Amino acid sequence: MSMLKKTCLVGGLGGAAALLQATTVSAAIVCTGNVCWHAKEKYAYPAESKVIVREDSWKPEPSAKIEFREHEGRGYWRDSTWVTW
Repeated sequence: MSMLKKTCLVGGLGGAAALLQATTVSAAIVCTGNVCWHAKEKYAYPAESKVIVREDSWKPEPSAKIEFREHEGRGYWRDSTWVTW
């Protein structure tokens, strides 16, 4: 196999691996009541949080009064307080 073919093969495999990694990253929309936020990871939330985890492509019904509040890290909204664990 020529050096050019080897280089293309290795480059192609690296690109495929990067694409696979990008498509397997977890993301979700997470809600408690009418408050939702985007999560980069899908966590197993405590039962008392009453969190609902949805796919990242989820869209609320137009009539729903959903408020998005973003926050970094592992936790959930309880009323207006961010609870970490």
